[in-house]
Amino acid sequence: MKIKPDQNAVTMIQELSDAKAPSGFEDEAVAVAKKYGAEFADVEEDCLRNLYLRSKNNTGNKPVFMLDAHSDEVGLMVHSIKPNGTLRFVSLGGWSDNSLPASKVLVRNKYGNFIPGVIAAKPPHFMTPAERQNAGSTSIQSLVIDIGATSKEDAVENFGIRIGEPIISDVHFSYDEEHDVMIGKGFDCRIGCAALLETMRRLSDENLNVDLVGVLSTQEELGERGVKVAVGKVAPQIALCFEGCPADDTFTEPYAIQTALKKGPMLRFMDKSIVCSPRYQRYVLDLAEEKGLAVQSSVREGGGNNGAIINTSLDGIPVIVVGVPVRYIHSHYGITSYYDFEATVQLATEVVRSMTEEIIRSF
Repeated sequence: MKIKPDQNAVTMIQELSDAKAPSGFEDEAVAVAKKYGAEFADVEEDCLRNLYLRSKNNTGNKPVFMLDAHSDEVGLMVHSIKPNGTLRFVSLGGWSDNSLPASKVLVRNKYGNFIPGVIAAKPPHFMTPAERQNAGSTSIQSLVIDIGATSKEDAVENFGIRIGEPIISDVHFSYDEEHDVMIGKGFDCRIGCAALLETMRRLSDENLNVDLVGVLSTQEELGERGVKVAVGKVAPQIALCFEGCPADDTFTEPYAIQTALKKGPMLRFMDKSIVCSPRYQRYVLDLAEEKGLAVQSSVREGGGNNGAIINTSLDGIPVIVVGVPVRYIHSHYGITSYYDFEATVQLATEVVRSMTEEIIRSF
C-alpha cells in the first residue's frame, strides 16, 4: 500500500540521517532532535548527551511511559598517524568490516571541520598471491584512511589531524518518492529517533492516561551506555524502544523472513540480550490486529538493544522493541521506506493511547 509522505517528516528524517554523530559524539543528532522536539516537549540534556523530551501535557501524577531511541550511529575514531600520513583507526560500534575498504569517510580535525578521506584499498597490482586469495577477508586493524597527506607532519600541521577524533561515513540521504526508497547512513537508529519525535508530536494535544517522556539515548552501539543513566532519571513504569532493525529479506530463506521492507515494524520476541515482556508483546500484537495495522514478529538469534537495560532496571520495567526495517545496517549505506516509518508511528501512537495504569499492572 502506498502512503503519501509528509514532507516535514521526510525533512526531519533527512536531517537526522545526515547528522555527523557517531557514538560518544552525538551532538549534531541531538541538536536536530531539540529543534523538532521543542514544539511539543520540554527538553533537557545530561552530560552524556542523553536528550529528554517531556510532553507539555504531563501532569506528574500518572504512570510514566518512556519512549526510547538511540541517537548514535556506528562510526570510527582516529587511533594514530603513520609516518606516511595515513591514519590508523578503531571502530565505534560493530561494523561489517568487509564493507569498509574503498569507501569515502569524513574525519573531524582539530578545528571541528570534517575533511574527506578514503579507506585505502590496496590495488591488485601490488597484492601477493596470498593477499589475492584472502581479499574477501578484511580486519579493521589492517586498514588505514588516506586523507591525501604525504607525511605525519603534513597530516598534523596542514590537515589538523589529531588522535581521538571521530570519523563517519561520507553518505548523504536521498529519497526516491516514486518507489518509496530512502537511502542514507545512520538509520540505526535515526529512523527510530524520527519515529519517536513524530509519535510524540501526534500525541501532543491528546489527554493521555500516562505521562509521556521521550529519550534519545547515547552510546547504544558501545554497550547501551546512555540508557543506563536515562532509565534511572526517568523511572518509567512502562517503555517502548524504537530501533532501526536489520531487515532480512534479501538474504534469508523465504520461510524464515521476519523483517521485510514495506511490511511494517518488527516486534522481536527475543534477541541475544532480552526476552521482551511476553504479556506486553502479545497485547501490542493483538492491538495491531484489532486496528488493522501492519506489523511483523521475529525471534532473533543475535543482536541486542536498549530494551534489555530498561527491562532489568529498577524493579523491572515492561518493555517491547519496535523496529523499522533497514537493509544493511552497520555498513555505510542503509535502505528503508517511509511506509515502514509511518506504520511504526501509527502503531506506537495506538499503544500509548491505549495504555492505562491497570493495563500496565497486568504486564
